[in-house]
Amino acid sequence: MDEKFYKQLFEQQHLRKAVPSNNVVAGWAERLICLLYPQLDTCSFSSEQEVRDAMENLRSDLLTILQKTAAASEPFDPRQVMQDFFEQAPEILRLLNTDVQSIVDGDPAAQSAYEVIRVYPGFYALCFYRIAHTLHRLGVPLIPRILTEHAHSRTGIDIHPGAEIGEHCFIDHGTGIVIGESAKIGKHVKLYQGVTIGALSVSKDMARTKRHPTIEDHVVIYSGASILGGETVIGSHCVIGGNVWLTKSAPPGSVVYHTPEIIVEEGKLLTQ
Repeated sequence: MDEKFYKQLFEQQHLRKAVPSNNVVAGWAERLICLLYPQLDTCSFSSEQEVRDAMENLRSDLLTILQKTAAASEPFDPRQVMQDFFEQAPEILRLLNTDVQSIVDGDPAAQSAYEVIRVYPGFYALCFYRIAHTLHRLGVPLIPRILTEHAHSRTGIDIHPGAEIGEHCFIDHGTGIVIGESAKIGKHVKLYQGVTIGALSVSKDMARTKRHPTIEDHVVIYSGASILGGETVIGSHCVIGGNVWLTKSAPPGSVVYHTPEIIVEEGKLLTQ
């Protein structure tokens, strides 16, 4: 290799921003989630003061992450963001508890809340999403995407931190779910694997517009369905069947499905 190539690599080192690594950012969130849900970890605390100390360490570490991020991007007030985030920690926990309950109530295979918290990928993805969404609303760049992309890599569930998701969200199985940046999802919504709540083909100049659908309360969307477009509204108590491709709104209480032709020739091979 010629010297020009090595010089190029070296120069890139000077352009590297000081934002902590993705592993450091995700590791901070993992520690917070394990403090909220000790079922996920083997650590234990012998006193309330130890819990307070662990939370204080999380506060300090988040401040460090935010300070380095602010220095490498559009400026924001790291200390104020840190304080605002932890003031909202009880609400994050409340929302996640509703998500756990929705899975326990809605999935016949779920044996307990402990099982949901410990092993369900939908709950894991929602944990990272709800933390990331809070930071996103506080104006933090990059870090929210690092968090949701970590969960995406672990679960196959891709939720943009800008999406708005109400309480009692139930993600069943989850693999292949995509929820876009400007999607709005109401309360008590159930999503199965392979669902896309996405945008129609749009240009870059529409980045600040609503490009993704609105899903109102008590909607069920079965596997493989794609619901697209910023003007698309799925009314409350709708059921969207599997593999539906939908680019227009559905009024409340609708059942939306398609009817492919499937032929079953019973016993045909046995008679040959």
